[in-house]
Amino acid sequence: MGLFTAFDINASGLTAQRYRMDVVAENIANVNTTRTEDGTPYRRKIVTFQEKSGGPSFADTLHKAKGTYLGHGVKVTGTYDDYETDLIKAYDPAHPDADEDGYVLYPNVNIITEMTDLIDASRSYEANATAFNTTKDIAVKGLEMAQN
Repeated sequence: MGLFTAFDINASGLTAQRYRMDVVAENIANVNTTRTEDGTPYRRKIVTFQEKSGGPSFADTLHKAKGTYLGHGVKVTGTYDDYETDLIKAYDPAHPDADEDGYVLYPNVNIITEMTDLIDASRSYEANATAFNTTKDIAVKGLEMAQN
């Protein structure tokens, strides 16, 4: 694996986790949004990742033939609305979005789940930043050794 490949892999992880943190922040910001533009309550967003595939290069073919693994990083494959989790139905007859029985549908956003996802994304971001900095330090030391 080349030096710049390591930078690319770490940078892709940093970008993906930053995007995930943005989506978690959006979920938290909309925890009480009972009406969106389409008139329905906000639905929690979920980010999915996938491994970046390398092009059909000789190096990739050789690594596959040898049974070794060569990574290319990660990419965001999509942001999806969570329809697995039910919306929260709460009794609040004074709310402007209450139905005729006084119930309001609130978003399916659970603050504890979102904070857990935020911590996970933050730690993954930190790990990628540390790996990036370590790779950079190795490159600098290599250049210093080459000058001597």
